Amino acid sequence: MNSFLKTLMITAVAALMCPVAFAQEHSLPERKSPRPETTTGVPHIQIGVEIDADLADLLLERVAQFPRVKLGPTRVSLPGAIGFQLDRDMALSQPGSVVGGFEFAHMHPDGSLHASLAPSLAQKAIEAGWAVAHPWANQRPGWGGFVMIYTPTTPEELSVVINLVESSYIFITGNTLG
Repeated sequence: MNSFLKTLMITAVAALMCPVAFAQEHSLPERKSPRPETTTGVPHIQIGVEIDADLADLLLERVAQFPRVKLGPTRVSLPGAIGFQLDRDMALSQPGSVVGGFEFAHMHPDGSLHASLAPSLAQKAIEAGWAVAHPWANQRPGWGGFVMIYTPTTPEELSVVINLVESSYIFITGNTLG
């Protein structure tokens, strides 16, 4: 077997066996919209941002397709927020990074989201203007990647936000999305 084919096979197997590491490798484009102002405490919310209902619906439709995820009222956030709930019998790769119960992320009424990302990806999202660290991110073990992802305002932004939520699912569960 030539070395190129062998390297390709090893890379493919590594990606399948280590979805968390694979998910952390992607780069993020710089967000063009200005960063929204946020509160510095809890509740941690954006200030003066309106939701684009069509973009929010598209995001929720995508999350509803994740294996073993159900959308419903949040168990950890503000009234009106939608929790992204994993099945309770699901094995988790990063149980210490789940904020409450089996809710790996949630969307606020303004369209922003709290999600747990791999810490390296969370840092990239913050640096590229897509997220801000949760005020408690460095106060609890396993929460180093807990961020608020800003409300998407364009279809292009929605694409990146969906990628981040998919990365959260992969990080928390250790499962890939098909």
